[in-house]
Amino acid sequence: MHLTQPLHKALLQKPDAPALICGERRQSFAVFVTRVARLAAVLREAGVKAGERVAMLGFNSDRYVEYLYAAWWAGGVINPVNARWSAREMAASLDDCDTRILLVDDPFLPLVDELRSLSRSLDTVLRFGDGAYVALPPGVDDAAVRMAAAAPIEDARRGGDDLAAIMYTGGTTGRPKGVMLTHANLYVSQLSSNLAAPRPDDAVGLNLAPLFHVGGLGLTLQLMMRLCAQVLVPAFDEETMLALIERERASETFLVPTMLKRLIDHPRFAAHDLSSLKLVLYGAAPIDEALLKAALARLPQTRFCQLYGMTELSPVVAVLPPWCHDPAQPPARLRAAGRPVPIAEVRVLAADGTTARAHAVGEIVARGPMTMAGYWNQPERTAEVLREGWLHTGDAGYFDEDGFLYVVDRLKDMIVTGGENVYSAEVENAIAQMPQVALCAVVGVPDDQWGERVHAVVALRAGETLDEAAVIAHCRTLIARYKCPRSVAFVDQLLLSPSGKILKQPLRDTYWAARSRKVN
Repeated sequence: MHLTQPLHKALLQKPDAPALICGERRQSFAVFVTRVARLAAVLREAGVKAGERVAMLGFNSDRYVEYLYAAWWAGGVINPVNARWSAREMAASLDDCDTRILLVDDPFLPLVDELRSLSRSLDTVLRFGDGAYVALPPGVDDAAVRMAAAAPIEDARRGGDDLAAIMYTGGTTGRPKGVMLTHANLYVSQLSSNLAAPRPDDAVGLNLAPLFHVGGLGLTLQLMMRLCAQVLVPAFDEETMLALIERERASETFLVPTMLKRLIDHPRFAAHDLSSLKLVLYGAAPIDEALLKAALARLPQTRFCQLYGMTELSPVVAVLPPWCHDPAQPPARLRAAGRPVPIAEVRVLAADGTTARAHAVGEIVARGPMTMAGYWNQPERTAEVLREGWLHTGDAGYFDEDGFLYVVDRLKDMIVTGGENVYSAEVENAIAQMPQVALCAVVGVPDDQWGERVHAVVALRAGETLDEAAVIAHCRTLIARYKCPRSVAFVDQLLLSPSGKILKQPLRDTYWAARSRKVN
């Protein structure tokens, strides 16, 4: 079981069919596989051995997909670098797993000298861009030139429990964690996702989730396993996405909720023919009911499917399939994360470690062949989350009597105010129903009377106005009084992670750091 297996299948079944579309460039599967085998030869010449880490710094493109499969074809392990990080954070991720070889897309070439000065492990840097010739920094070779002179090599066919990827996550606080995923982890997880959310093999996928994030990587693997064409988009832009769906007749895509909201709110949304879009996969962050209902109304020909999981689970462990979005289903079902996928065993644990009863909130844990091998060089942190085969997610949730899993919050995001537990996602869901609200985040901030108080940070739609009293009054019509915000701040925008999640830690830090200074 190896991740390059679909490439061999493609050569036999549909070599001339489109594999990758990026701008005006189109590659058949035959061309793609040949380029992968040539780039793998270049990596071998650069010293890649079995299990050697190979990094890529770039935006989504067909070249990025070539990197992924060439690294595996050469027997290596991918280390996709987070393009949103600072140079210091990038260098730290390279050094953490001793990555010596880095492929760099054109926009990031100016960072090469700084990365070299910051990294002790970086040795070989190859330009692997998709544009015309550019002046290269000293010591940087052009991978395309090397590929032209290289003979394709045979697939190393590493697979099973061999390491396939190190995906860095959790870098906003403390030391980032290098999640070790094997060929079997990723292969079986994507097979399971395809089974849980069946789609036709003639689909055209639109992939704009960053490929350095497991969501974007997962969609690429799922499409490749089904031998589908995929359109690569460098970064999310509403107008570009709408135009590409229409031009390429894209039939499926993956969006985080913030992307979905921006898409359906775009002023030119109705001007585009989106009839080809048959499936929207969404996940990576909680979605509020108001947004989901609006999306269902604005895309009536499109089915929706929620994916729940995390990097450590390769990544999907539960799916809310399209039929659960039917108006005839119980309204509460739209709030569910879904049912566990076929390969995953999922439980909710009470505080005493026993399995929680239906509707009782506890920590979500999961195990199965999709569970990570551990964190690179961090045995203590691995032992904290992996216990007796169970991955402790850090998510709070519950099962209903029909076996549907509901995620109520991250445990670290739970607010304890006056002895009561408040799940921030529930409050955010209430605030998001106000038509003036574009995005919101709810955090716990210090309070002399209550220990913590519920605090909302709200970004309004353009041209809208709202005040604190109106937000609080609205929430009191939907949720218990103790759950409602006691304070509200309005901002122009909220900081998002590369995967589209709202970053709450900086919001908390502002208040708790001030509290710390006051105490000291």
